[in-house]
Amino acid sequence: MLAAMPPTPPTPPEAGEALIRDRGDACPGALRLHAAADGHLARLRLPAGRLTPRQLDVLAGAAEALGDGSLSVTSRGNAELRGLDGGCGARLAGLLADAGLLPSPTHERVRNIVASPAAGLDGLGHADVQLWARALDAALCAEPRAAALSGRFLHVLDDGRGDVAGLGGDVTLIAAPGGAATLVLGPRALTVAAADAVPAALACALAFLDAAEAAGTGAWRPRELPAAHLPEWGAALARAGIAAEPVPLPSRPVVLPPAPGPLGERAVHVLAPLGRLTAAALRALGAGADEVRLTPWRGAVVVGATRDRLPALAAHGLVTAPGDPRTGVTACTGAPGCAKSLADVRADAARAPGGPLPVHYSGCARRCGHPHGPRTEVTALGPDTYLLDGAPVPRAALAEAVAAARTSPMES
Repeated sequence: MLAAMPPTPPTPPEAGEALIRDRGDACPGALRLHAAADGHLARLRLPAGRLTPRQLDVLAGAAEALGDGSLSVTSRGNAELRGLDGGCGARLAGLLADAGLLPSPTHERVRNIVASPAAGLDGLGHADVQLWARALDAALCAEPRAAALSGRFLHVLDDGRGDVAGLGGDVTLIAAPGGAATLVLGPRALTVAAADAVPAALACALAFLDAAEAAGTGAWRPRELPAAHLPEWGAALARAGIAAEPVPLPSRPVVLPPAPGPLGERAVHVLAPLGRLTAAALRALGAGADEVRLTPWRGAVVVGATRDRLPALAAHGLVTAPGDPRTGVTACTGAPGCAKSLADVRADAARAPGGPLPVHYSGCARRCGHPHGPRTEVTALGPDTYLLDGAPVPRAALAEAVAAARTSPMES
């Protein structure tokens, strides 16, 4: 059944108590539409952000025929269609299924996999984790119990360069030299053979489900479990026949978006201004490409393209050079698209001055879609007042204050 579902607020815990969620996760999906102020939205999970040119064309057509004409890229490299009519669910599902974007309707919201977007393209990293992502997606979809994971549970696969390891994964795999992988599970880390990386990730996801069932608190992610019910990670891996040894927790990397432009000899990296791609831009990305990988920096890696494609992509409004002031600027939906937003933050973000430090504009204190890593935070208190890194700033002085903040020393 296709339905519009409201967000589910958690039951606030008392001091020292574990978070208790007394309702199921209502995170939007491709088959569970969410009612917003600008219409309904569908969120499509795209493991490693991967799309074929045909799939890009299908999404462009769906955005034009059913939505507001654009696609939003999320901070997990997934995609959202907005401005949908509440009755279009069956038609949208048919389009997505025909394009191979719904391999498992029962698991479509749990295919949350972020992987190093440049893996296998530029000679960096220790393994092509894009291949891991495809194998993990297939393993999740083939495991009936995995359908019980929350739509927020996240797998992160880093090829060793450190670009996505700090994105807050619930299960993080970092490729290591010599055919090994580091498995990071909150405050714990273990080393496994690279050949066991995907089975280890699946085993840990299922171990979380066991722990969450035993805790009975409705936890969506391991960090929400009470201390007495943490997963027995080592035992779960042993039951799966996977050898694992404890290792020191890797240092947390500073996550900054890679510069837009050429990526090796056969790919380019571009950014979508404020995370929005028009239907025309989607088609331009797919033209002549081998594949396109949406990124957690709200951009795309176009595989099979060289630097001579950049002018054509720039003509569609994409950010193609590191000097573009739109680099590193992100924003939530804001007003009027979100009823909770206190201001049209996207209008202010579109005028953001450039600077080396990323900046995120939020319409309310929830700060939806904020990036990880060092950044300047701009949060609306009302239509004419913002908080900038915790200090009130009138809207009339916002641009000058953001310019100063974006050039401040970076802190992780």
